[in-house]
This record gives sequence, structure tokens and C-alpha cells, in this order.
Amino acid sequence: MNFAELRFWLYLAFILGLVVGIRPIYRRCVKNRDAAIDIYDRCAILSIGLFMLGCASLMTLAIFLFVCLVTYLGLTLFVRSSGVHRYAFIAVLVPLQLAPLLYYKYADFLLNDVLGQGVTGLSQLVIPIGLSFYTFQKVAFVVDTVRHRDPMPTFLDFMNFAAFFPQIVAGPIERRENLLPQMQNFRFRWDAAAIDSGISWIVLGLFFKICLADNLAMHFDPHSVENPFSIWLNNLIFGLRIYYDFAGYSLVALGIARCLGIRLTLNFASPYLSTNAQEFWRRWHITLSTWFRDYVYLPLGGSRTRFWGLTVVLVFVVSGIWHGAGWNFVLWGAVWSLLLLCFHACRHVHLPTPLAWALTMAGAFFAWLCFYETRTPILFEKMATLLNPLNYTVTNLHQAVSMIESGNLFVLSVFLALAFATLTLEWASLRQSAEPYSLFRRPAVLGVLVILIVLLAPSEKNDFIYFAF
Repeated sequence: MNFAELRFWLYLAFILGLVVGIRPIYRRCVKNRDAAIDIYDRCAILSIGLFMLGCASLMTLAIFLFVCLVTYLGLTLFVRSSGVHRYAFIAVLVPLQLAPLLYYKYADFLLNDVLGQGVTGLSQLVIPIGLSFYTFQKVAFVVDTVRHRDPMPTFLDFMNFAAFFPQIVAGPIERRENLLPQMQNFRFRWDAAAIDSGISWIVLGLFFKICLADNLAMHFDPHSVENPFSIWLNNLIFGLRIYYDFAGYSLVALGIARCLGIRLTLNFASPYLSTNAQEFWRRWHITLSTWFRDYVYLPLGGSRTRFWGLTVVLVFVVSGIWHGAGWNFVLWGAVWSLLLLCFHACRHVHLPTPLAWALTMAGAFFAWLCFYETRTPILFEKMATLLNPLNYTVTNLHQAVSMIESGNLFVLSVFLALAFATLTLEWASLRQSAEPYSLFRRPAVLGVLVILIVLLAPSEKNDFIYFAF
């Protein structure tokens, strides 16, 4: 489900108009109207979710339903059983939940790259849309239900928790205690304030995606290996693009949900304003960061153990592998764990805020190289180029500039300036109200964003980067 495509909005308008149009007819035909409408609304929102997911990919829909059925049936057996042996259900259930993820995303890497088995055909597997996101959400549902001894919801309510269409494909990864009660009480209501708020988030998200991420993507050229200025430029372009792409999706998802009366978690909070590595991960992909904290880091002892540093490395390496099956993602996680360990080692050193911000951004954009460069030997060559101070010569700087055509250089400069102006407004939002993106959601600013979306929308559309994760 690509929020940046007109097709998505046409499909949504069709199915939403259909279920809302049938609603008053259904209401007149039943006796116990309130109870019947309550069931109708929850069935309708589930139908919308499954319809939209099926429109995106029938294979994705089939695998999604498999994970949902395995989760619900396995957890039901656990709740109804007793004794020590009941935990055997969990030992079987979680691997079954992860099975599609392991096959589609990691089979080629594990069998061929790690074990060297030479199995053919696995590299052609297409990762179902949203597989990593909804799998982690279901695993968290199982753990929370078992840990807190929560009662099992009805199958309809569980499916609505699992299939709420705005966030099913790329998050946020919602928890049981936040989303399930809202789905249990879901009703179609006309709430003008909620719709106004939701539209403001949708406009901001589309601006991030269409104006910034998609236009920056057109200037991404990662072929340079020996010129550090070219590599840094592409790291910068990629880092800005992935932020505005992923945050854009998350904000549109939040806005659509808000229009329907559902409050999702804000998944990004201006991470490029962070002044240390720890703060960055409290602002970037917040629901994934807290997922790893609550279900991996803390169960392993967290900061209470003597070897907490190794735990940090393990968590970030696993996080890197979650993002993709490749040695580059393992290295990406290792780099971030090193940055965090360095921060903790120097946490009593008080740097001026601009310097702390600059060092944090240098580390973050250096790490993005490990994210997009999947060829391991080339990745190490590029890292060596960046880390060698002798490569930072005036000749290389002129060469990096000359590699960009004059017209493209001007256009790229415009969009980089727009991106940094956006970051400045993000900073002003936090400084003025401590609420991320608050200034963007003012009516006058929203009007400007709509104009920019219309004027600057590129003819070439790009899927959201995290659809393949």
C-alpha cells in the first residue's frame, strides 16, 4: 500500500464508501441496533484492512493470514492449557510465527552466504510487504499476553489489532495495550477535530515522502569508491531520503488512523536534531527501538549485568539483521553499537551543543553507508576511503563537484536546502512547544506544503524503502 500513489486513495475511497454506505441500510434492518452496529463497524474495518492488503499483494495477504491464525490458535491453546507443559506451546508458537520471515528474508543469506551451501533460487524470493513489521507485532502480542496474563480477545478484535491497514505494512509496531482496546471499541464516527488533525498529519507525511524523499532519491549515485566527498554526499542524500521516506509513511499512517478515531504511536520525533547516539535511537523508529529494548535488551539483563556492553552489541547486530539479510546490515548494527558505547564512555564529558550535534550526525551518516552498500568488499573500500584523512584534498573536492552536472547540481542544491529548511522548522517546533512537527501542522504552513506537493511531485514514483524490510 503506497500512500504516495493515487491508486491507494481510490481503493480506500471505494471500500470505505461501500462499508459506510451499507451501514445505515444495515442499521434499519436489525433489531438490536447498537449491538449490531458495533459488530458491523468492527467487521467493516477488518474488511477494509484485508481488502487493502490484498490489493497490494495476494501473496502478502495469504502469509499475513497464516501468521495471524498461527498466533491466535497457538495462544488460545496456551491460555486454555495448564501446568508446566503449557509453555511448550510458546516454544513452538514463536518459531512458527517467525518461519515465513526466516524463509523469505534470511534463507538465502544463511544457507548461501553464511553456510556456503550454494542453494539456487532463494535469491529470487520476493519479501512479502510488511512481513518484518507485522511479525514483530504478533510476537510482542504473544509475549505481552503471556507475561501479563491478559485474557484472550475475540478473534474479530485480534484480527482488527493485527490488520489495521494504515500501520500493517511499515509500522508503527503497536503494542497490545495501546491498539487492542481501541479496536475493541471501534466505531465509525464523524469527529471533525480528529479529521482535521488527521489531515494535517497526512499532508505533512506526503510532503516528506513526495517532495523530499522522492526528489532526493533521483540524485543518489553510490558508484564513487575513492572520492570521500562523493561518498559523504551520497551518505547525506541517502540518510535524508530514508528519514523523510520512512517518517513520511509513518505520519500518513498516523493521520489516516486519526481520521478514523484511532491514535497510533508517533514513530519519529525529529531524530536528526539529536545530540548523542542514545537520543537518536529514542527519536528514530521509536516503536522498533522500544521493541528491542523490552523484548531483547532488558530480558538479557540490560544495564544491570557486568557485560551490558556485549548486550548492546548483540541487540544492535540483531537490529541490523532485522533490517536486512546481509553482512552490511550486521556491520551497520556493529557501528551503531560502537557509537553508543563511545557515548556511554564519554557521557560525563559536556560538549557544546552544536559540536555534540555535529559529531552525532557524522556518526549517523557514516553508518548509513553500511545500510545501502550491500557489496561487502566495496563497503570496506568506501569505509577506508572515508577514514583516511589523506583523501580529503582540494583535488578530490573539485572532482566530486565536477561529477555532478551543472543542472543537477542546482536542483540537488535546491532540495538539500529544502530538506535543511525542514529540519530547521523541526528544531523550531521542538524549541517552541516540545511537540515534534507542531509548526508544520498550522493551517498556513499546511497550505504551503500542499502547494509544494503539487509543484514538486516528481514524475517517477518510488515505493517506500521499508516495504522490502
